[in-house]
Amino acid sequence: MPKICLVTGASSGIGHATALDLLRTGHIVYGAARRVEKMAALEAAGGTALAMDVSDEADLERVVARVLDDHGRIDALVNNAGVGLHGSAEETPLDRARQLMEVNLFGAARLVQLVLPSMRAHGFGRIVNVSSIGGVITLPLGAWYYASKHAMEAYSDTLREEVGRFGIDVVIVQPGIIKTPFEDTTGEELLEFSGDGPYGDVARWMAERAKGSLGEGSKASDPSVVAEAIRTAIDAPRPKTRYAVGYVAKLLLRLNRFLPDRAFDRLVTRT
Repeated sequence: MPKICLVTGASSGIGHATALDLLRTGHIVYGAARRVEKMAALEAAGGTALAMDVSDEADLERVVARVLDDHGRIDALVNNAGVGLHGSAEETPLDRARQLMEVNLFGAARLVQLVLPSMRAHGFGRIVNVSSIGGVITLPLGAWYYASKHAMEAYSDTLREEVGRFGIDVVIVQPGIIKTPFEDTTGEELLEFSGDGPYGDVARWMAERAKGSLGEGSKASDPSVVAEAIRTAIDAPRPKTRYAVGYVAKLLLRLNRFLPDRAFDRLVTRT
């Protein structure tokens, strides 16, 4: 039976690939993003594209109301919309950090609040929160991004404990390095916030690496591998609580699990 799915951040990258994958496998899909014009392929495949800014309360309420008006229920919510932020913890402006949290955490949490009543009423739901391996590990010059994803992991774990008795599953997907436009501004942010300060040597090195990290010859995974994991989480009778997918995801999580903290610190700061 097809499920009614709402996918955020559906205009590019993981969200776009997920929306198309769900449509190909027979589900009814609403893709939401700020850039509706980027979702033409989704509509051509039979999906519905909706304009939505995940940090705008009115937008969230409007989109959820639209899906409920059309179908009376939402079976699966994929919280994929997110932004990055790069720079040292000392130099990154806190107003930018607050903006990041609004998108990466609070917007997703508000959508959960809006869809849960319908899911509870129907005794079924799948909430898939797209986190990152950065929800478990950390790397230099990304404190606020990693903080937002660590928060999403804890939020999701608590949510799972609360809503399981209503037939609702909460799943965390942890992508590794994926070929998406998500990191397009990484180098600019590193240089803007930390390029000339006490962390400049690291920031400049990382900015240079970022330029070619997703280009030709990159080992980064295609977004389709994440889309497949999300679809599996939605379709499985009993999904896993976490899916780590994509280039180096499982390796880095394993190293973080077994290495002492200072040994892992040395590994990531030297490489």
